[in-house]
Amino acid sequence: MVENSKFPIVHLINAPENPLKTIYLACRTCYSAEYPYKIWEKDVEPEKMLKLVGKVLASGHHSTIEHCQYIFTISGVTRACTHQLVRHRHMSFSQKSQRYVTEQGQFEYITPQTVKNNGLQEEYDRLMVKISGFYEKMVEQGVPAEDARFVLPNAATSSLVASLNLREMIHLANLRLCVNAQHEIRKLIKLMCELVVEKDPWLNEYLVPKCEKNGFCDEIRSCGRFPQQVR
Repeated sequence: MVENSKFPIVHLINAPENPLKTIYLACRTCYSAEYPYKIWEKDVEPEKMLKLVGKVLASGHHSTIEHCQYIFTISGVTRACTHQLVRHRHMSFSQKSQRYVTEQGQFEYITPQTVKNNGLQEEYDRLMVKISGFYEKMVEQGVPAEDARFVLPNAATSSLVASLNLREMIHLANLRLCVNAQHEIRKLIKLMCELVVEKDPWLNEYLVPKCEKNGFCDEIRSCGRFPQQVR
């Protein structure tokens, strides 16, 4: 088992070469009689592109950012976390299969900090070892991995390749960076956003919790950072 501090392990393996110009092109095409490629060939100052892109996004014309695609490799996240992640409809996933991949020895798992804080780490570890032992026993006695996996807990780690466009990336950040989001997925999305911003710093203002974007909190449980406006 790898220590929790090592997880999750996230890499941005593919990203648009010039997302700002790509989005600018999409925005200008909507309001120009010029052929799109003629617009693309022009040398435009970044400040001018940022101004137009900001104006268009503020107006709610978000289809213009769907042309920018990002691909991540993700390891060391729990099945509990991936169950939340796959609920995002506009993402694509290829995930490690518990049906076709047979665990060898003790499976990797995550221990929530609250378990440690309450002095339950040793008992928690013993349970994981016991589950692993019974899983191994079933496999040894001929139970296929697709059935032996029934005993594996949500704490077991998984790996996946995830891809999404910038519109969904912003939506993901707006929802999952909120303090009300579960701690593990919040940590995962924070790492993903940091990788995107590292490549394109201008996106930092968009990859934020929704309260920071809206200027108010619409959650039933508010952290108090912004005024609460529950519909």
